[in-house]
Formats: sequence, structure tokens, C-alpha cells
Amino acid sequence: MATLPVLPLTDAVLLPGMVIPVTLDPTTQAAVDAARATGDRTLLAVPRIDGEYGPVGAIATIEKVGRLPSGEPAAVIRGLARARIGSGVPGPGAALWVEATELSEPAPAGKARELAREYRALVTSVLQQRGAWQVIDAVERMTDLSELADSAGYAPWLTLDQKTELLAAPDVTARLELLVGWVKDHLAEQEVTEQINTEVREGLEKSQREFLLRQQLAAIRKELGEDEPDGSADYRSRVEAADLPEKVREAAMREVGKLERASDASPEAGWIRTWLDTVLEMPWSTRTQDNTDLAAAREVLDADHAGLADVKDRILEYLAVRNRRAERNLGVVGGRGSGAVLALAGPPGVGKTSLGESVARALGRNFVRVSLGGVRDEAEIRGHRRTYVGALPGRIVRALREAGSMNPVVLLDEVDKLAAGYAGDPAAALLEVLDPAQNHTFRDHYLEVDLDLSDVLFLATANVVEAIPGPLLDRMELVALDGYTEDEKVAIARDHLLPRQRERAGLTTDEVTVSDEALARIAGEYTREAGVRQFERSLAKILRKVTVALADDPTPVEVGTDNLARYLGRPKFTPESAERTAVPGVATGLAVTGAGGDVLFIEATSMEGEPGLTLTGQLGDVMKESAHIALSYLRSNGRRFGIDPNALAGRRIHVHFPAGAVPKDGPSAGITMVTALASLVTGRPVRPEFGMTGEVTLSGRVLPIGGVKQKLLAAHRAGLTEVIIPARNEPDLDDLPTEVREALTIHTLADVADVLALALRPAEIDAESLDGPALAAA
Repeated sequence: MATLPVLPLTDAVLLPGMVIPVTLDPTTQAAVDAARATGDRTLLAVPRIDGEYGPVGAIATIEKVGRLPSGEPAAVIRGLARARIGSGVPGPGAALWVEATELSEPAPAGKARELAREYRALVTSVLQQRGAWQVIDAVERMTDLSELADSAGYAPWLTLDQKTELLAAPDVTARLELLVGWVKDHLAEQEVTEQINTEVREGLEKSQREFLLRQQLAAIRKELGEDEPDGSADYRSRVEAADLPEKVREAAMREVGKLERASDASPEAGWIRTWLDTVLEMPWSTRTQDNTDLAAAREVLDADHAGLADVKDRILEYLAVRNRRAERNLGVVGGRGSGAVLALAGPPGVGKTSLGESVARALGRNFVRVSLGGVRDEAEIRGHRRTYVGALPGRIVRALREAGSMNPVVLLDEVDKLAAGYAGDPAAALLEVLDPAQNHTFRDHYLEVDLDLSDVLFLATANVVEAIPGPLLDRMELVALDGYTEDEKVAIARDHLLPRQRERAGLTTDEVTVSDEALARIAGEYTREAGVRQFERSLAKILRKVTVALADDPTPVEVGTDNLARYLGRPKFTPESAERTAVPGVATGLAVTGAGGDVLFIEATSMEGEPGLTLTGQLGDVMKESAHIALSYLRSNGRRFGIDPNALAGRRIHVHFPAGAVPKDGPSAGITMVTALASLVTGRPVRPEFGMTGEVTLSGRVLPIGGVKQKLLAAHRAGLTEVIIPARNEPDLDDLPTEVREALTIHTLADVADVLALALRPAEIDAESLDGPALAAA
């Protein structure tokens, strides 16, 4: 143990064997003076990082004291050995004196020599990159492993903290392990840095070369008297030659002026060129001539689609009005409010999307489809601001550019599936697009010029009307496509679906035929749906199996009712109303889902237990309230129907809606619940041929509901023959197809008492038809 003055090092770390200069300030000067005063010129060099002394320092000797070339006083010191710092002791002069214990270094062992070889190779690689050949020679001459490891104190790529860690490690093996890891990290960093520098250098060289070539090309063209094809002069001539509206031309010329003043290397020049290209590609003055022959337009619509009389009539009305305006010179092109917006709402598979193409063909217009399902960004409709990188015009502008005319038929598909996101509400952005009083001055954020959309025929499609925002629905004229009758499905399959699927399967009419009876069987027993999408899949399945059969036997195939099960299996849908309503407490209701109308069975039962009402089947709040209203009505008016109020008040009533995994809600199941509960208590089953829909009040009134046409089509598909609807829904029957009106007996009732009198079987018939156990259960 020795007593030595402390020389603090703030910007360097001294390792044994190193020789470094130290600039002398009052603190370091005091330590040097104290060491010189002792005569042996020895001191303790300790690293002081962030104001704190390290636990280990280096015993050093002063080689020389003098001045640097800049005139500052300095001393040159040489590291001798590591020493651990002990407690402070008093000493002469202003220096800090401490007790220092020299650390003995163990002999190299284990993998020290392998680490030394690896470290020497890594250091040589680093020094070769720096061109330090003399240092490489010095490293190669080192044979002492400790000397080799401590020479890393000179390395500029090591931090002060890393060098301090080396100083504190007396074992040479540990120091070499640390150094190998650090040098590898440094080499990896150097490789990445070099790669980046190379890429940047190559990019700069390429940009400079291209700039030089462009300047030379411009000078050559100027000498030859030719204009640059992509230059501002070319854009000016293109804008002057284009047939643009006056305000659009003024905006385009302003941008051309900016382009002429901008540098070719400026990013703004690229944005302006892209904007000008978009403006010049728009069909500002291009309009197609509408078909004025109403008879020919009707023929096109009838040839493409069976049924859909409401939609066809509305299109013909639109054509007739335009023709009359043209005859009286009231203006056809442009003009406020001259456009039309039709919303085609209906279940999947009824032909809403394909109807848009037929409308365009009937009108003689170009057609473009804009899919809006899942769109969450307002910029998809209005476009991005030009200041953003990658800015694009909105889908409306792109649709007009794609159509190539300013009066196309634009189909806005799936408007009920728009959703508000963090980037705005696209449904709100559509309000201006679809409002005939505003869309003659629609302004896209990218173009920033007025765009006249008043002559565009917009067709919107949706599955669920309730999912369309109210303000957006208010801008559109709603046309409901509620589904097809069985006869219409057969006609569609025969005239459209079967020929299309036959062509896709590579078959001809000589190779396979499908009878109308088989088509009717498919519609009624295999694909009970509002549209024809599953119907077409069933036909595709039949034709695929026929194709396989023809590969083995080329005999023509006739698909009829007798061999239909061979291709499609057993029927999936069979009439079940009679079976389900055979016991008291079950009534057949009619509902509207996202896939169209459907038949819904409501079951009620009673049991011993705590009085009350249990509801199951994933019911919404409206249907739960309807169930309570139905029960309250029967308890207060039960004596009129021969019902003992105590039979309802003293037992546990359970009302269940089957298909419990499907959420259900709506105001149209009230009278069905009353009928099911009345059937349960009286023991009189509901007549199986009856289906019903309508809301009920506490006073027994039957209130009107929506979706009458879809519900009656569903009743017809399910094989029901009699239907009860609210009396105030009688005007809705005008939209019902004739064949459905003829097949159904429709009762329009306003009082629940009339519903029960009509729907329940007479008591004497019930007593004869039901067995004892069924009566006991009731």
C-alpha cells in the first residue's frame, strides 16, 4: 500500500503501458507538483466521469512537464500498474492524497490466447480501414497479452465508460472478452455507416449527373429551337389547347405560372405536374348522348332483369322528363337539381349492383362502379390536400376520369357499410355529392375547382336501410328491391343464370338442359332466399357435376325433378309450419333480416315456480317490451277470450325465439306473442297455415310495421296461405306481385281480438285433435 497524490482525468482514461499528455489546471497542477516534490515523481491517475471518481486508478510516473504548442502547461505521464483507491490521507500541498493498493494481475489462463488472436485480427481489420499501418505493426509485435489488451486505451472508437471498465478489470481474459465484443459491434456499425454513405454518395452522383444531362439537353433543344416535352412550356400549350371551363382554365394557368418559376429539382414542380395531368385527363366537356327511345330502354331493362318494375318505371320516368325538357329547350345538360340519386335497397342477391350496368346501357351512358364498403376516410370521397405526400383526388373524381364523360351512371355500392373513422366521416362527405341542390358546385380537395355533378346519375345500393345515416338517406330517392317470387326466380335462372353458368363450365345446350320444374324445385326446396345468389351457386354445382359425368359418358344430360337429388342432395327446406304449430303455445311470425324476409316461430310455455316472465333468444329491448305488453294485455283482457287471469299470474311463463344465436329486435312481433300466449293458456293450437306480423298496444290495437312486402314474400316461400297484417299497412299491398296476392289470403286487422279469433283453432276441433298428454301439458 502506498500513499499517492490523485491526478483526476476528466477526458481520458490511463491504462498500464499508456503514455498520454495531460493539460494542467489548478487541480492537476497540484497533483503534479506534489508528485515532483516527493522525488519519485509517482502519482495516481484516476478517471473522473461526470464528477465521480472511479474505484480503480493507474499508478503513473511523470515523464515530462512543459508546454503544448498552443502554450498551455502540460505533463506527459506513463501508466505503470492498476491500483485500488483506499481512504484519503493528509499530505503536503493542495493535492488530494489517498492510500492506493496495487492490484496483482493473474496469469492468463483458459481461452485467453484464442481471444487474443481474435482480438488482434479484429483490431487489424479496423486499423486497415483507417490506414494506420504503423499501429498495425506495433500491435502485431505485442506478445504480452496484458499489454495487448491495455493498448485498447488508445482506441478512439471506445467510450470513456468502456475504457474505465477495462481499467477496473484486472483479469486479462475478462478484458479480452470485453474488447472482442466491442470491436465486433464497432465493425458492424462501421459496415452500416459505410453502406449508408455509399448509397447517399451514389444518389448524389446520380442526381448531379441527371441534372447535368438535363441542362445539356435543354441547351441542345434551345439551340435546335425545340421545346422540352415535359417542360412548363408544353403544359402551357396543352392547357391552352384543352377544352376546359373558364374557371378551371384560370386555375390551370396559375399553376403553369408556378411551374415555370419553380426549379426542376423542387418537389413542388412534381406536385404541380401531377395536378395538371389530373386536370387535363378529366373529361370536362365530354358528355354522352342519352337514349331518347323509351321503348328501346324498356326492352334493355326487361332483357337484363326480370321483375323490378318499380326501378324500371323510375328510370323510364327519368328519361321521359329529360326528353320533355329537351323538346322545350329547358336545358338538359347541367343545371341545378337536374341530376337524380336513386337508392336501391334490398337483400343480397336481388341484382342491385348488376342493375346499374343495365341502367347505363338503357340510357346509353358510360358506367363506373365505386365500392364504398368499409371506407372510413373522408379523403376517399373528397380527395387529399395537395400538400400531403401521395395526395390523390377522391373516388368521385377518379370515377369521372375512368368513365370518360361528365354524365355517367355512377354506382355507389354498399353505402350502408360506410363507417366513421379517425380520418373523418365519409358518409357526411357524400352529402354534398348526392344533394341535387349542391352537387353542381362540388369541390374536391385535390382539384380545388368546382365540379358539376348535377348531370351524373347516381345509383346507391344498400342491404339495410336503417344502417344508412339519416341525412344521407334524405338526399336519395329510396327504391326497395324486396326479392323475387318463385316464378320470377325460375325466369331469371332460365334466361340469365343458367346460360351464364353453362358458359363458365364450358357446356352447351346440347350437352345439358335443366327443366323449369327442376328450377322451381331448387328455388323452393334448396335455396329459400330473397335473391338468387344461392340459386346460381346451386346451378354451378349441378353443372360441375355434369361436366365430370360427361368426361366419362358423352351422353347429353337432362336435369329434372327425378334426378335433382343426385346433384344437390336431399332438399334443405321443407314446410314445417304445421309441425311446429301442432301443439298449443307456438305461433308463426314474419320478420325482416339483412338477407330479406323470413319466417319466425315463437314458442311459449308455462310451469310451476315463481310467477314471472322469462325471455330467451337474444332479444332486443323492443321485443322484450312487446313480450311484456302481450302478457299484460292478456292478463287484463283475458276473460273476453275465456282465459283465467290467474293462469297467467300464478305460473312462470317462458317465451322463446328459436335460433338463439341470432340477435333479434323489432316492433313487429307483438301480435304473434299475444297469439302464442293465448294459445298456451287456452290449449287451442294456432292454425298452421297462418303467419302474422304487427305491433300490439296495451289497449289491443294492432299498429303498422315496415317491410310488409319482404315478409309476405317470405310467407309465400315458406308455404303459408294466410297472413295477418295491420289494417294500416293495407296500402303496402299495392307493391305485392300479382302471383303472391293470388296465392295468399291476406287479413288486415286492427284489433288483437280479431287476430285471436281468426288465428286460433276452434275449441271443439282442438279437443278432438289433441291427445290427453298434450292437453295436460297445456
